[in-house]
Amino acid sequence: MADKELLTTGKMAKEWEVPPKQVKTVIQKLNLQPDVKKGNCSYYYRETAEKIKSELGK
Repeated sequence: MADKELLTTGKMAKEWEVPPKQVKTVIQKLNLQPDVKKGNCSYYYRETAEKIKSELGK
């Protein structure tokens, strides 16, 4: 599992050129839990990020 890329909401937003709030809104809408939690930071695997990305355009 160490080879899986971890993304924060900020990293996803920057990559997709959307506001971080928009990414967070989709995460709440889908009721997703972070794949990894380190302290206050939430991280998502690329597979989870793709689910979030697919909902952004809707």
